[in-house]
Amino acid sequence: MHTVLLLADVPPQTLPARSMMAFTLASHIVLVPLGVALPLITLVMHGYGLRRGDATALLLARRWSAVMAVQFAIGVVTGTVLSFEFGLLWPGMMGRWGDVFGIGFGVEAWAFFLEAVLIAVYLYGWRRLPARTHFLLGLPLPFVALLGAFGILAANSWMNTPRGFTLDAAGDPVDVKIRQAVFTPMFGPQYWHFVVAMFVTAGYVVAGVYAVGWLRGRRDRYHRLGFTIPFTLAAVCTPVQFVLGDSIARQVFHKQPVKFAAMEIVWKTDTHQPEYLFGRLHPDGSISGGIRIPQLDSVLAGFHASTEVTGLTSVPANDRPTATQATLAHWAFDIMAGIGSLLALLALWYAALWVLRRRLPASPWFFRCAAVAGLASVVAVECGWITTEVGRQPWIVYQNMRVAEAVTATRSTSLWIMFGLVAVVYAFVFGSFLAVLLKMRARWRLAGRPGGPGPPEETAPPDPPETDTPYGPRSAGSRR
Repeated sequence: MHTVLLLADVPPQTLPARSMMAFTLASHIVLVPLGVALPLITLVMHGYGLRRGDATALLLARRWSAVMAVQFAIGVVTGTVLSFEFGLLWPGMMGRWGDVFGIGFGVEAWAFFLEAVLIAVYLYGWRRLPARTHFLLGLPLPFVALLGAFGILAANSWMNTPRGFTLDAAGDPVDVKIRQAVFTPMFGPQYWHFVVAMFVTAGYVVAGVYAVGWLRGRRDRYHRLGFTIPFTLAAVCTPVQFVLGDSIARQVFHKQPVKFAAMEIVWKTDTHQPEYLFGRLHPDGSISGGIRIPQLDSVLAGFHASTEVTGLTSVPANDRPTATQATLAHWAFDIMAGIGSLLALLALWYAALWVLRRRLPASPWFFRCAAVAGLASVVAVECGWITTEVGRQPWIVYQNMRVAEAVTATRSTSLWIMFGLVAVVYAFVFGSFLAVLLKMRARWRLAGRPGGPGPPEETAPPDPPETDTPYGPRSAGSRR
């Protein structure tokens, strides 16, 4: 069995280790939506361009594929750092449990190498392959991206609901059943909630770029098409995500009741539990601030007010999140749900005008909202991971290993120095990413005006077209 650790026994290196992991995860996850969903968005645009013979759509697809490649390169750096951190910061977990849930990381590694090859082929094909062959070779890309997400989510869902093993007399896992370890009770809800969140986020992020151009007066087909296809995908996925979010919250209620209590800052087990919008939980169980809605938490959990909701005090203090951790998980959950609700309203606004009038909304306020929807979606994704990870505390493997048991024995001073170096590297990496994107944008604007000043990018530029990346091959467009 796991060693029982009192709060006073938490090693001093736990704080820097957790801080470094939180920083690198929060940074890496900014790139994940584009990595998972941009291949599909690009291929939808590519297919549309081929079907309609639309040079503007093909131009957009070529440019998005360049962004996809640059994003993938940056993701390689941040993802590699995370891979090393699992072994360096949490050797207790990897040493004991790696044989059980490590299959997820193996799947993600294979997906990573496949994606690297496929992206290279896809970029190469713009100039040198027949149009349909090139498009068909790009079709596996979205599935490989989903396979990578499959591996990571399999590992994380196992940490939330560990299955597929038996503990021997020494407390070590034996008789590992891979199928059970991969397809844990939380895998399905967590995977689909995550994947749809990536489509929603990437769609709004890409569309937001063209919404800004629309607000600046660029009302040409290039911006209209660049906005409509990714925004439509995001708008269709938004209500689906709303339903999936409700479903996964209900699964947490049944499978991880203490985490649910932290998410909803429920102190004592009881029926007719009120819902608090924000608010702060204190160590004595009192709640200050926020908006209290009587009985709503029980209704949301079990569809009627008499539903009993487990409270934090149902387990000893050392087996549950602290009041501060519960408050953080609760705020993250409420922000995520609030952003999701606002995005659903934005999608409804878009759908209503499209169904009734078959046109884009004309209101500048719609495009202002669309311009910030991408950033809001990224915040929602960050909040979702905070809810998942903080709500599970103090467990790194739920009810089997605590964070303090898994942490490295490296001195805290060394970890803080390492954290500082990682922060500097990440600042340089993301700064380079932004610089490359801005340089690409400048080149594309010049390429979109082959005759000098004039209407912004109404049609695709004549041959030879623009360079897809600052260092890559020149694209000659689609060959019939």
